[in-house]
Amino acid sequence: MMNAAREGTKAAYGPKFGPLGLEETLNSIKKTEHWNTPLRKWQGRGVASGFWFNIGGETCASLTINEDGTVSLMAGTPDIGGLRAALTNVVADELGIPYDKVRPIIGDTGSLGFNFLTGGSRSAFSGSMAIVEAAKQIKTELCARAAKLWELKPDQVEFSHGSVKALGAAAEKFKPMSIADFAKIAGKTGRADRRLRPHQRPGRRPEPRHAPGRSRGRSRDRPRDDSALHGRAGRGEGAASRLRRGQFQGGAVQGIGWALNEEYIYGEDGKLQNAGFLDYRMPVASDVPMIDAILVEVANPKHPYGVRGVGETPIIPPLGAIANAMEQATGIRFTELPMSPPKVLKALKEKAANGKS
Repeated sequence: MMNAAREGTKAAYGPKFGPLGLEETLNSIKKTEHWNTPLRKWQGRGVASGFWFNIGGETCASLTINEDGTVSLMAGTPDIGGLRAALTNVVADELGIPYDKVRPIIGDTGSLGFNFLTGGSRSAFSGSMAIVEAAKQIKTELCARAAKLWELKPDQVEFSHGSVKALGAAAEKFKPMSIADFAKIAGKTGRADRRLRPHQRPGRRPEPRHAPGRSRGRSRDRPRDDSALHGRAGRGEGAASRLRRGQFQGGAVQGIGWALNEEYIYGEDGKLQNAGFLDYRMPVASDVPMIDAILVEVANPKHPYGVRGVGETPIIPPLGAIANAMEQATGIRFTELPMSPPKVLKALKEKAANGKS
């Protein structure tokens, strides 16, 4: 807490941070069972915080209103963890239509403009930004067509709550029309299929995130419990909330793998000796603990939905958290990764040989 970055703290690379949520996540840790459970011999508790920022704001999305009232969404970012569901939610919210009326499609470079690579901490952020811009154009287009159909001036029509509405005295003459209603007659005002492809400006980046993580581990190098905490990832409960928690858990598992097992082993001839998954030791389900993902809502003010990336950030803290826990459990500070069983056993033997308990 003494060293926590806060809103207004100057980053090492120049700019000042906006709302970070680091203090909020640290305070949340204090309320957890993981923090308050007494430790037994050969157990340790570790806390660590990771910093992450990303690049790649260049993202395209296409929205098409179909004659049956559905909306086709084409995104240039493959689904790597519930992305289509997240982007579909944004389309439904922006256009005021039911979730099941959105048809997500993953396009390719022949179908859309340039997209930066698909990453776990930028795709939902930048994709939803592009969709918001596309939806604005859709609403403007619908209002213009409604004004033409009703023979009104553009400022006499607005889009609100999923419908095109006439304003003022004209509201008594013309009933509001939903997207589904309007789509049926849109051909009278021009093409019924209107596709809009906004390109997000390069360089738009989400705010940096801090992702405190905790781990309690025994000296046999398998964490007993783990908590992953993070700032705002997007709206929604139910399935959306489960998707966010899954992202946190997946990132934490990858961090556990880096901390305890994963490494490249080279022979004296310089050749990689564990080039296959049989020998490159990644954690499987039986290797990792139950991971509690606690959602701490700290909105990103530079995004209309307060979104921050979550897919990659949880990878960072487990390395430091586990090292801290192992030091408390064994009295040994490990300074080399991974802290694999052979290295831990060697360090314990050396400690015993030096007459230290």
